[in-house]
Amino acid sequence: MSKENQCLSGTTGGLLLAPRILTLANQKGGVGKTTTAINLATALAAIGERVLIVDLDPQGNASTGLGISRDNREVSSYDVLVGEASVAQAAIMTSVPNVAIIPSTMDLLGVELTIAGQADRAFKLRDAFKQLSDLRINDQPVSYILIDCPPSLNLLTVNSLVAADAVLVPLQCEFFALEGLSQLLQTIEQIRSTLNPRLSIQGVVMTMFDKRNNLSEQVLADVRSEMGDLVYDTVIPRNVRLSEAPSYGKPALLYDLKCAGSQAYLRLATEVIRRERRLVAA
Repeated sequence: MSKENQCLSGTTGGLLLAPRILTLANQKGGVGKTTTAINLATALAAIGERVLIVDLDPQGNASTGLGISRDNREVSSYDVLVGEASVAQAAIMTSVPNVAIIPSTMDLLGVELTIAGQADRAFKLRDAFKQLSDLRINDQPVSYILIDCPPSLNLLTVNSLVAADAVLVPLQCEFFALEGLSQLLQTIEQIRSTLNPRLSIQGVVMTMFDKRNNLSEQVLADVRSEMGDLVYDTVIPRNVRLSEAPSYGKPALLYDLKCAGSQAYLRLATEVIRRERRLVAA
């Protein structure tokens, strides 16, 4: 077991509260899904939460954006899905305090072929999460798991929705935003009615908002009209620092805490926690 993994395992006394599992999903690419995953995780950690990111995108951008080199991905989300590693064995610490990640590799491209003929193929991730009692970050239980999905509604995304408590939907402020959202909502409802009745929508976060652009304002208004209170008050601006940070292997909050993008994700984190308390209490 590597040094990084050693700080993720162990036992503590007392009652273990199950972490909340949030899937970040949108079948469209380029909507800020991975950016939201790594920066929301960092923001949650900054206010005292312990966060595990599960990178389910074969491109591995969440892993790269948190500084996990491809040489340091000996155990990955692929191994977890095919049952060759536990969550605790696959998780490694990042440079962000209180944030760990199960990295992704290109092996995920073949996972559907590997498990397609298995009756429990949609439940692989959910079943892996049953071993979470072995997982610790700095000797404390994980409080949030964020799953970064690929930009498609494939078996990887289905696994994430089946395993999740709620879905967080990043939506770019562009003309076809609602069209893509409609298909995702149908998929969520299908999963809820057949495979995961507890699944709910945590919220919709509008990304790449440009206040100089009338289209951004119109799309935001349209989505709020359609989705109501599910749309977060916080909008994520189009921001150069958010785009630059991944190339340095760090989230924007560590790259430039004061930039507009970082501040927006800190506000989003407080909204997420507030909504989570309501969902858990319901």
